[in-house]
Amino acid sequence: METSELLKKVRQIEIKTRGLSRNIFAGQYHTAFKGRGMAFSEVREYQFGDDVRDIDWNVTARYVRPYVKVFEEERELTVMLMIDVSGSKDFGSVARMKKDAVTEIAATLAYSAIQNNDKIGVIFFSDRIEKFIPPQKGKRHVLYVIRELIDFQPDSRKTDISQALRYLTNAIKKRSTAFLISDFIDSHSYTDALTIASRKHDVVAVQVYDRRETELPRIGLMKVRDAETGVERWVDTSSRRVRDTYRNWWTLRQEEMNGTFSKCRVDAVSIRTEDDYVKSLIALFDKRN
Repeated sequence: METSELLKKVRQIEIKTRGLSRNIFAGQYHTAFKGRGMAFSEVREYQFGDDVRDIDWNVTARYVRPYVKVFEEERELTVMLMIDVSGSKDFGSVARMKKDAVTEIAATLAYSAIQNNDKIGVIFFSDRIEKFIPPQKGKRHVLYVIRELIDFQPDSRKTDISQALRYLTNAIKKRSTAFLISDFIDSHSYTDALTIASRKHDVVAVQVYDRRETELPRIGLMKVRDAETGVERWVDTSSRRVRDTYRNWWTLRQEEMNGTFSKCRVDAVSIRTEDDYVKSLIALFDKRN
């Protein structure tokens, strides 16, 4: 993408997503994703009912009467956007491609985080870690993130979600809120990696999919191509058995995916490319309050 075209696109995304995060999400993001850690604030004299485990023995010894440590919730969050950039994102049959929807959703979340004074970082992944942007604050940083969301070109077109989850677990030491944004079309199992990651981090799954992926249209012989492997084949969509088989495959796949999220205690939302993702995100936020 040429520089002038890229800057124009960045500006368009910035204006739209900044407005959404400021005017619509406002307090909902704040309450849905609270700081999980407790930071030491001060010491005060022991009062009846205080937990004896909070006694500061050094201060107690110095003043010869019991003092306890007072903690307060750490408000600042580290937010990680885990962005699937595999080949299957280059698909769209209705209003826009999946990668365009992913870009807007991720940018909206990034602005929500920045306006809440949280740090924002990004992991771009395919079947490998394509790029890591360390968490930082500030408008300049979020504009850099948006530019990368729009223009990033991966080296691989395949998918391995477990690789990204393992990287998150190892690279981000402090507990974070991690938005895993993908269509979750992955031939590998990511259950174990998600279980481990969700114990350390607050992982939220955001599935982005296209309506045409849920069922085949009845248009006769149709040539389909796997965007990740390049394999092509002809499908007879006039056959009801073929259409039913495909629809059942999609339904089963969704059930397995949602079962994995439930087992790993991961909040999740599924968003079609043609749908209003704002409503879906608000519903997700409300569910967490």
